[in-house]
Amino acid sequence: MGQPAQATSVHAVATRRLGLVGDYVALTKPKVQSLLLLTTVAAMEIAGDPSLGLIIATVVGGYLSAGGAGAFNHWYDRDLDAAMARTADRPVPSGRVSPRAALTFGLVLALLAVVWLTVLVNPLAAALSFSGFLGYTLVYTVWLKRRTAQNIVIGGAAGAVPPLVGWAAVTGGLDGTALYLFAIVFFWTPPHFWALSLLMKDEYAAVKVPMLPVVRGERETRRQILLYSILLYAVSQLIFCGDGFGVFYLVSSLLLGAAFIGLSVRLMRRADRRSALTLYLFSLAYLALLFVAMVVDVRL
Repeated sequence: MGQPAQATSVHAVATRRLGLVGDYVALTKPKVQSLLLLTTVAAMEIAGDPSLGLIIATVVGGYLSAGGAGAFNHWYDRDLDAAMARTADRPVPSGRVSPRAALTFGLVLALLAVVWLTVLVNPLAAALSFSGFLGYTLVYTVWLKRRTAQNIVIGGAAGAVPPLVGWAAVTGGLDGTALYLFAIVFFWTPPHFWALSLLMKDEYAAVKVPMLPVVRGERETRRQILLYSILLYAVSQLIFCGDGFGVFYLVSSLLLGAAFIGLSVRLMRRADRRSALTLYLFSLAYLALLFVAMVVDVRL
């Protein structure tokens, strides 16, 4: 009788430990990171011919830094997360990970990222990555998110840092093309996030977070999405005009940009949740495909 009970106990402990590991992984926001890391690797391939070892080192360092920022965000926003149905089951508001543990985990990851990138990549890549960490945690999460409807516009610069990190990892510096890559992600962020915020307007309003749909209304948000999608299209063409890429990139960026603007126009006209969701999902594919097109173009 004792052996089955003991086996059950061991299984329960193992299950709890696996669950805790999963919670700590969730703190790093791996789904969000995947697109950021894609832009990092793409920038490395555009900048030169990096070795597999350098790519792995840069990706690991970038994951540690962005993961640390994610854990910090989980810690700081735990009150908001607890009040919203979509986020109430996250590790910290649910009580599975303590606030102190989440904060400590985030800061340790950020420190490890700086050391890792400095030693295995280069100091500039480490400094840029750390600037992204500070931008997301202190500028966006602490300062802007709860104070202004322009939070994602200004704070979005932190999410545009990964291409700079990738470029610096390969070249040891930055140039005009690297700044173009930064600008593309920077101008992509508002329409991408505002499409999502239209779907979550009521939740943001309930916790008094001044996202654009809450403060300026859905109509103005849809108008801003269209304006930024046009700006994004213009910025994506500048890099071709500056001889950064060739015809393959031009055709790809034209098609992707036209689709982005077209979906933004449809959202303006229909003003429904389905159009907002479609634009949000397409924006994810847009950024990934645009950066892949860049890599293909330079390899042709």
